[in-house]
Amino acid sequence: MIKKTDQESGEQKIREAMEIIEALGLPRQQQNERSALTLLSLLDLKPADRWQDAENPLIGITPIMGFFEAYLGKRYAPNTRETVRRQTVHQFMQAALIVPNPDKPSRSTNSPKAVYQIEPSALKLLREYGKRGWKKRLQEYLHTVESLNTLYARERDMERIPVTLANGQALRLSPGGHNALVKKILDEFCPIFTPGGRIVYVGDTEEKWAYFDAAILQGLGVAIEGHGKMPDVVVHHVVKNWLVLIEAVTSHGPVNPKRRQELKRLFAGSKAGLVFVTAFHDRHKMMKYLDEISWETEVWVAESPTHLIHFNGERFLGPYEEED
Repeated sequence: MIKKTDQESGEQKIREAMEIIEALGLPRQQQNERSALTLLSLLDLKPADRWQDAENPLIGITPIMGFFEAYLGKRYAPNTRETVRRQTVHQFMQAALIVPNPDKPSRSTNSPKAVYQIEPSALKLLREYGKRGWKKRLQEYLHTVESLNTLYARERDMERIPVTLANGQALRLSPGGHNALVKKILDEFCPIFTPGGRIVYVGDTEEKWAYFDAAILQGLGVAIEGHGKMPDVVVHHVVKNWLVLIEAVTSHGPVNPKRRQELKRLFAGSKAGLVFVTAFHDRHKMMKYLDEISWETEVWVAESPTHLIHFNGERFLGPYEEED
C-alpha cells in the first residue's frame, strides 16, 4: 500500500517526467502517464528521490512494470507488457534516450532476457532537471541526439545477421538467437530438404516481414490476410509442389496441434501440399517441447542438419490431405 505522502510525491514525479518527455520532443502518443512511469522506472527514481539521484540500472519490461506498482501505485495488467514495449520503450530507443541490451548487443530485443538502460548523456541531462541552466543543457543535448541515433544505429547494424537467399537477394536480420536459427534454416535446411525451392517468406524478430514474395503465394492460390501470424520461414518446394512452413523455436513453442490448424487455415486454398516443420538449435531445446509437437509434422535440429525426425503418419516429409 502506497502512503499518502508517497502517492502525492509520486504524482508530482509523474508530472515532471511527462514535462521532460515533452521537452525532449517525443511524439504526442508518448506524452502520457505510461511513458512517464517507464522513464521513472528506467531511472530508478522513487517518489522521495531527487532528480539528481537518478541512476541507470539494466532493467527489463516486467521489472519496469513492477516498479510502476511497487513505488508509484500504478498497476498495469501483465497483458499490457507488449504495449509498454512497443508503444513506449521502442520510441525511447528511437530517440536514443535508452540503449537496448548494452550488456549483450547481440541479444534480440524480443528476447525475454532483453534489458534497457538510460543512455549516459541522457542520464547526465536528466540529473540536471529542476536546476538553474536546465533549459540550456536541454538544448545542448538535443543537438547531439541525431548523432547519437546514427551512432547506435551503426553499432546495431554491425550486429545484424547476414543472409543470402537462393535468388541472390541479401538480407540482414536483427541480432539474436532466434534469427541465428532462421539463418541456419535458410543456409542448411533448405538446400538439403527443399533443393531448388523458392523462398516465399522470411520473418524477423524486429521487422517481421523481412522478405515476402506475394506473387508466389498468389500463384499457389493463397491470399494472406494482414493479421495472419506467419511461420518464420515459408519455402515452395517446386519439384514436389510442397509449401513448407517452418517455425524456428527459441523462446516460443513448436508446431503443436493448435498452431498446425492455424497454419492450415492461414494457407487454405493452397494448390501445393502443406508440410509443417519445427526447427530447433539442438536436441536439448527440442526435449523441452517434445510433448507439444503435433503428429504429422517434421522436426529439424540444426546441430544434426542432415537428419529429420518424423512424427508418425504414413509418409516421411510430405503433406497430409486429411479432413479437419
